[in-house]
Amino acid sequence: MNIRAFTGIDPFHDWADAILAQIAFNIQLPPSLHAKAVSRYEAVRRHLEATTFFADGIEHFYPQGSMAIDATISTRGTDDEYDIDIIAQLAAKYRQLGPLGVLKALEAALADYPVQTVIRQTRCVTLIYGDRMHLDISAAFREHGTQERRSHIMHAKGPNRSSEDCEVPTNAYGFVELYKARTPVETAVSDAFRRRWNDHDRLRADADVDDVPNQTPFVVKNMATLALQLVKRYRNITHDRKRRAGRMAPSILLADYASRSSRPGRTLSDALISLCNLLIADIRRASMLGRTLSVFNATWDQDEFTDRWPESIE
Repeated sequence: MNIRAFTGIDPFHDWADAILAQIAFNIQLPPSLHAKAVSRYEAVRRHLEATTFFADGIEHFYPQGSMAIDATISTRGTDDEYDIDIIAQLAAKYRQLGPLGVLKALEAALADYPVQTVIRQTRCVTLIYGDRMHLDISAAFREHGTQERRSHIMHAKGPNRSSEDCEVPTNAYGFVELYKARTPVETAVSDAFRRRWNDHDRLRADADVDDVPNQTPFVVKNMATLALQLVKRYRNITHDRKRRAGRMAPSILLADYASRSSRPGRTLSDALISLCNLLIADIRRASMLGRTLSVFNATWDQDEFTDRWPESIE
């Protein structure tokens, strides 16, 4: 897919936008952590492919979610956890295990992996590292003959099989490609953040009087993604301070609103307001109709972003 690039606006040029841009800068994933995330992604893939059970059984291994669209946030000093979401597309022969059986097999294959904790979740297996990074691996079966890697991931609470165990439709790859198309690179945005990072890195190197190792490039692509990161950060703080029970609004849902509200060439404040207004309007409309918010993946209408949130109109 050919992605066009736009000039855009320097987010540090206007004083009001500069405040938002500095917040966004502070929560960017540093190149060193991005490189570590990529390294761990590759290491887990190699580990699974080397196990007896999954040898020659993993058809495709690819990132999904925030890492795939460069929207991961790292707050460094407060809730500095961040995750890497991965799809492990498995061969059809494993489907006979059922959802719970597949998740247990994935858990068993990672049981001796050198991390702090391995946890089998309802839809994935989570690896928690000592530095608080966590990596979520979802097993999926590709629906061959359909578009853009349409697949099903496993859903099973355990510990025993249940009538509620099922396969959930997903097209993570299709959404990532759509997000990239809707949120093209804005060179003024990426250049401004790269300059800010270079200045920050130079000051840090001068203070430490140490050689700074080569790192992966510091990449910020557009205003839409900056607005998304700010909304995600606000969601995290609000949920934490109010100690709300239940799930937070999923990141992929917020990413969908960021992509739909994206208009290259906007200021950061306009991009943020546009994202929020679109989300608020849909929530109000659903509430007026006595329904919960319902949003589906534009690349596959069976993939529901709101299947587990919100749990009620309240």
